[in-house]
Parts: sequence; structure tokens; C-alpha cells
Amino acid sequence: MLIDPMPRQPLRRIARRIADAGLQTVDAGRAIREQVRRRGSRLTVCGRRYDLDRFDRVIVLGAGKAAAVMAGSMERLLGASLTGGLVITKRGHAAPLARIDVREAGHPLPDDDGVRATEALIKSADGSTERDLVFFLLSGGASSLLIAPAPGLTLHDLQRTTALLLACGAAIHEMNAVRKHLSAVAGGRLARTIGPATLITLAVSDVVGDSAEVIGSGPTMPDPTTHADALAVLARYRLEREVPPAVVDHLQRGSRGLIEETPKPDDPAFTRFPRQYDVIATNRLALTRAAAQAKRLGFRPLLLTDALTGEAREAATFAVAIGRSIREHHQPVRPPACVLLGGETTVTLPRGGDGTLPPAYGGRNQEFALAAALSMQGSDRLLALSLTTDGDDGIAPPNRPAAAGAWADGTTVSRARSLGLDPDEALARHNAYPFFERLGDLVVTGPTRSNVMDLHLLLVEPHGRSSNPQRSAAVGRNPERG
Repeated sequence: MLIDPMPRQPLRRIARRIADAGLQTVDAGRAIREQVRRRGSRLTVCGRRYDLDRFDRVIVLGAGKAAAVMAGSMERLLGASLTGGLVITKRGHAAPLARIDVREAGHPLPDDDGVRATEALIKSADGSTERDLVFFLLSGGASSLLIAPAPGLTLHDLQRTTALLLACGAAIHEMNAVRKHLSAVAGGRLARTIGPATLITLAVSDVVGDSAEVIGSGPTMPDPTTHADALAVLARYRLEREVPPAVVDHLQRGSRGLIEETPKPDDPAFTRFPRQYDVIATNRLALTRAAAQAKRLGFRPLLLTDALTGEAREAATFAVAIGRSIREHHQPVRPPACVLLGGETTVTLPRGGDGTLPPAYGGRNQEFALAAALSMQGSDRLLALSLTTDGDDGIAPPNRPAAAGAWADGTTVSRARSLGLDPDEALARHNAYPFFERLGDLVVTGPTRSNVMDLHLLLVEPHGRSSNPQRSAAVGRNPERG
């Protein structure tokens, strides 16, 4: 649940209730319970039926920030039918399970714990037969947690490349095109390892478009990208001379056909053996439920997109412009209104002459909130909330809690300057965490049990109206009238 640092402000209470509604509906454990049902030995998974008596082993594997929560629901559902399993999650996101081994590892940068956990996961999957049923539970973060360097590469090679891709502003599908071709398990290779077993992948989507081959770098899906595509991403962001030489050499050899490509749709791993893949929680689902809650609370919902990308600061300026139009011109809807956007923006960090990155604390959602605050300064009746649905936005300072995002309104800038803070400098340095922490405007949730990208909402009230969550039912019933 969200923590409201200023509970006396009615608009914040309303925004909190709207956002909570969205988060609750994409709880990863809840999604498993809704999509996987058991009656005796009959298991129904997203509408497809399986007879547990046909299998000698039932194994649960997985990776991602929500993997432990998903595994807990599967463990309770399968009971004594579960043979065992292993899932890898980010530190701080584990849950105690009885039959499934839960390993924690580093994110967003992979680490040795991730390598060791992945080795153990591969060992659990290797040697599976047609009498095995394997569940793979996938959620955001898996690209860094399920980590197995391709032959000839090291963990350091992957760490350095990941850090540069995170900093350059590359989109997630571009990042994963590179990471899949530096991995021995991503891009469909895990499906090859699992072999003839019946494989069911249940995914919580953290990517725009919910593309199965992009979520978690698609370890159980065929990969449409190539080594040449990965090289093109490095060239696009001018990283060829900054990534380790071994990475460039590996991709160049792959583009010349000297290294085997990732499995494609015609690979026997996908054509010969039983496979099922379903996305069970998405950003669109969270936005839709948040919009319904906004309507119940008397705000006309305007769900603009679940595919927001680009620089966080530019997206924030756009969102505030929509809010101003609603407040001043009653277009495209009349106030009171709730503007909702979802997706995953980026923050491009400047690099020093030696390729190092300057210290900066915060993430894309805190940057979104800071840019929104600058755009709406001096305006009343506007409130912005920007948060990542997994509760962990960017990098927090040492010994400080992770923030999910931040609040912003028309007073943010003036309050900051009265405390000696410079919002323009904080934005220029991409250093939003200390700024919002000093104001008491960070959003701190802890792990949220999900990961479906980001949720941005902007509440707009008309001039001269006071916040009232019990507004007339007529407004809630027909948002386009009156």
C-alpha cells in the first residue's frame, strides 16, 4: 500500500486510493490464483486443462521481482503434487516457501549470487522428460536475475554492458536484444534446456506491448532478434567502444555465423514439445482498475495510454499540459478529472569523458514527478503521482529505503526553494531522490508483489471546488456530462 506523507491533503488521499486499486488488481500472487485452478487431479491454467496424474514430476521454476510471490501461490495450489523447484528474485523480495527454493540476487546489475542461482535452476530443468510438467514463473527483473554469461564472456562483461544500457536511455526491447545474445539461458535457450517436458510459462508483463519475447528477455520463447540487431543497438547509442571488447567480439562473431543464433520459432524446442505461454497481469489491467476507482470517487477518468515511452521529463511535461487543458478549457474532459498514463519512460544519464557515470539518486518516476512539479508550479487544483508498480524506482542513497516514486503539485517548487533546494539543478543532475526526501514527498511502498511498469496519474479539480471523495453520484455515473 502507498504511504501518504501528508494525509491531511484530500487530493492525496484520493490519489492514494486510485493507485492502490490499480496495484491490488495486478498483485502477482492474486493473478496466479485467478488464472490457475485445481479440482482434484485436474488443473486448469488460463483455460487449458491438464491431468496431474499424467506426470511423474511437477516442477516450479522462475525468475523476477514477483517470482517468490507467484511461487507461493503455486505451492499452495499444487500441494503434495509439487515435486520441488527454484525461483530467483531480487534481494528483499523473497518469501519463505516449503517446497520451492527461493534464491535472492542482484538487480538491476547482475551479480555472483545470480550466476550461482541460475546454475542451480538450469540443473533443476536439465534432464526433464515428457513425463514432467514444468511451470516457469516470469516477471520483470528476470533479465538481470537469470544470469548465465555465454561462453567466452564473464559476469563483469555483462555487468558493464547492463550499466551502460541502463544509462544511455535505450528502450527495454533494445536492452534485451543485446542481453539475450550475451546469455546462455535467455532468448529461448531455457526452453531448449527443458526439452520434451510440458512447459507452462506464466508471465507478469513489465514491457510496453506485453511482447512475450521481450518480457524477462524471453527465456522460454523464440527470439526474433539476432546478433546483428544487438550490434546495431550498441552502434545506435555509441557504446561499441565503451562495452568490454569481448562483448563486441562475441556479437561480431555471432553476426558472421560463427556462434549459434538464439532459437527461432521453427526450433524443435517450440515445434516438437508442448508449450503454453500466458501473460496474467499487465499495465493496462492496472490502469483500467484505477480508472474505475477514480470514477467511483467522482473523478472523470481519462486513460490516455499504457504505452508511454521516451524521456521521463518530456512525458511529464505532456501530462501536465493535458491537465492544464482540462482545468482551463474543460478539454478533452471536464474537471474533476483523473488523467492516467502507463508504460516505461527512460532517463538518459550523462557520461564523463572516461565513460563513468556521475552520482545520481532516484529513478524515472521521481524524475517524472520533478519535471511535473516544474511544469505545474504556481498552479492550484493539480496533483501528480508517479510510481513504479514494483515499489523500486531507480537507485536510493546508501542506507535509505527504496522509493517507488514521488508526489508533485503546484506548491512543490516553492516549498523546495524555501528550504534552499534547487529543483532545476536536481533535474539537471537526475538527482530527484534527495530533493523529494527533504520535502517529505517520496512514495515508499516496499515490494508491491507485482511489476507491470509505471503508473502516472494527474488529478485535476476545477477552480473554486474543494476536494470531496464523496462527490455526487451523477458525476461518477456519467463522466461526460455537466
